[in-house]
Amino acid sequence: MNFKRILVPILFAVLFLFSATALAHGVDDETQSFLMGIKGIAFGPFLYIGAKHMITGYDHLLFLVGVIFFLYRTRDIFLYVSMFTLGHSATLLFGVMGEINLNAYLIDAVIALSIVYKGFDNLGGFKQFFGVQPNTVYAVLIFGLFHGFGLATKLQEFNFDREGLLVNLLGFNLGVEIGQFLALGLVLLLFGIWRRYDSYYRFSVLTNTLLMAAGFLLLGFQLTGYFTA
Repeated sequence: MNFKRILVPILFAVLFLFSATALAHGVDDETQSFLMGIKGIAFGPFLYIGAKHMITGYDHLLFLVGVIFFLYRTRDIFLYVSMFTLGHSATLLFGVMGEINLNAYLIDAVIALSIVYKGFDNLGGFKQFFGVQPNTVYAVLIFGLFHGFGLATKLQEFNFDREGLLVNLLGFNLGVEIGQFLALGLVLLLFGIWRRYDSYYRFSVLTNTLLMAAGFLLLGFQLTGYFTA
């Protein structure tokens, strides 16, 4: 069986699915009803919702796919994912606890730009067009802050009970990390198989171009929502 011919289309299909489904990325009606009806501490349910939200949060996952695309050493993957986690965890907690209300469309537009940024960076665009290379670790941290505000903004839409809120948010954030771990584990497994073949490098330009295209698609969707809301 030729895994190269099978795996490449699958990965492209996954990227396309991420970009297409991201247009509907949000919180389903059942989860909305549950969140709005919560009173007091509900650590377990918030943990589950956090994991579910991250696994279906294709904008966050697309960014992480770009981040790890050219990372091969475990310590490098751990560093970058830790920076992203630190960023989004801080602003998730700070945003909700501080009741910082930001426009959801604009925050999601920045998140979309983070996907474009990482694809462009992976293609060597900054060196080629601007002659500089931004510090990627700091960039991942900064974009992680915006991703966290995106999560915080969505949570604040439900105006749920503030009793036990910190505990619930910690559960939600832990769930997000679990969902992120599961999703990244699958992506790394697929990448690990694909990297055994020369096609990984031959298709790297196309893959990151598709990543940028998905980011621009999301950006257009969010800006359209902002100007028509």
